[in-house]
Amino acid sequence: MARKPLPALAVAISFIDCINRTDLVGLAALMHPDHRLVVADEPPVVGRDSNVDAWRGYFTAFPEYVVYPRFLVENADQVAVLGATTGSHLNLPDEEELRLDVIWIGEALDGFLTLWQVCDDSAALRRDLGIPVDV
Repeated sequence: MARKPLPALAVAISFIDCINRTDLVGLAALMHPDHRLVVADEPPVVGRDSNVDAWRGYFTAFPEYVVYPRFLVENADQVAVLGATTGSHLNLPDEEELRLDVIWIGEALDGFLTLWQVCDDSAALRRDLGIPVDV
């Protein structure tokens, strides 16, 4: 029996779990073939294979990278995640990096992540995504 595709929220949570475990195989399995990674103002990384290569490089350079989700909101096939990180390219002490909020936007189609976007936190973006300002 074919399994029903996971909802967007479950896909996003699974994706974060794979990131935190540096599970490249798991990340690839959750990506749509046309998956796009958008980090701030950088050009997007498009396609599953290109994204696997990008994550492989990031995991190699920053093996202690961890995402700490604090608030998640789902709207149809889109998920917004408010949180922080440690061990990233910012090369900050964990205590300092944990004070820097980040918003990730994920979009899913048929149980696969089509978009993973990393955004700077702002009151306007929180409002647009349905994230309370006080969390």
